[in-house]
Amino acid sequence: MKRRDFLATAAASGASLWRPLSFAGEPRRNAAGASLRTYRNLLILVELKGGNDGLNTVIPYADPAYRTLRKNIGIKREQMIPLDDRTALHPSLQTLMPLWQAKQLAIVQGLSYPQPNLSHFRSIEIWDTASRSDEYLREGWLTRAFAEAPVPSTFAADGVVIGSAEMGPLANGARAIALVNPTQFVRASRLATPVSLHERNPELEHILDVENDIVKAADRLRPAVNGAARDGQYPLKTAFAPGAFGTSIKTAMQVLAACDTPQGRPKAGQGVAVIRLTLNGFDTHQNQPGQQAALLKQLADGFASMRSALIELGRWDNTLVVTYAEFGRRPRENESNGTDHGTAAPHFVTGGLVRGGLYGAAPDLARLDGNGNLPVGVDFRQIYATVLGPWWGLDASSVLGQRFEPLPLLRV
Repeated sequence: MKRRDFLATAAASGASLWRPLSFAGEPRRNAAGASLRTYRNLLILVELKGGNDGLNTVIPYADPAYRTLRKNIGIKREQMIPLDDRTALHPSLQTLMPLWQAKQLAIVQGLSYPQPNLSHFRSIEIWDTASRSDEYLREGWLTRAFAEAPVPSTFAADGVVIGSAEMGPLANGARAIALVNPTQFVRASRLATPVSLHERNPELEHILDVENDIVKAADRLRPAVNGAARDGQYPLKTAFAPGAFGTSIKTAMQVLAACDTPQGRPKAGQGVAVIRLTLNGFDTHQNQPGQQAALLKQLADGFASMRSALIELGRWDNTLVVTYAEFGRRPRENESNGTDHGTAAPHFVTGGLVRGGLYGAAPDLARLDGNGNLPVGVDFRQIYATVLGPWWGLDASSVLGQRFEPLPLLRV
């Protein structure tokens, strides 16, 4: 297959795999402890694209200002799922309760950053790169982490992005594959063959290396994406919810099934360190109640099926699942029964080694800033420091550019 045809095929299929940060004269650095064992601990990121409304997700129902600010879209007291005498969950999150009761669901409240930006594009760029609000970084925070402490070269890829063409925290350097459309990926990757050409031009050599990496990774992941049984490990017994998000989770779990031994350990040459999923539709400027209820049900049902599949694969205790979004929503409802762009919001962290409970700063609706938004309770980079430090055993300060205190979310 010709180079130009292959690149067109990869683009059309939504499959993109980029070389690590290892250009001529700039080798990737090795960090102590970065090994197969380090990245046996899997990270699954779930982006709530558009900015989820935190106050109707994790509800401060004991705060009298909640009802004042949300006369029309506020959740009725009798419908809430109480967590304690001040906090409750949206009724659509009922399927999260087994995780909460097992103390394997942590809720971190008040996540944001100083001087928050309310632009979708700029704010998600800040979250993806772990930058300050006045700082512009090119590489995603995971790309920088893998440059400091490389994922074993025998792994199929550093990460797999499912359901989105945006590489997010894996942008500009990580060996990451985007499966925008898994079916097209399988069909297109069957057409690809490795390219061999001895060429003195470093740029052309780099392009050919990229092509060959795509082919190799596609070959490893194609049976998983296609759902074909191999080594008796799948199809999985877990039932997955219908719809795009449920299908993305199913694909992610099949990728892991292809990569793992029955003991839940990556097989040589088959592992991935990160999987990133996207749940779209949270930009609820109007008619929020119905839209958000449906989205939160997809999220909760997806988490339940993910937990079931990870237990089935023997991976639950070495997987960390984290939600994130560009921002939350404004505390006061708007005139269209929706909410506008806001600042701080709660996010979920779950996994077999998660120390469940409420963390961070509960929203105090009597102390809004001059724009009517919630103040920062916890810097989101503390979540990243928890992943990089306690979860992977890496130097979080080196990756993030300064020290952020990890959160006590893990039993490790």
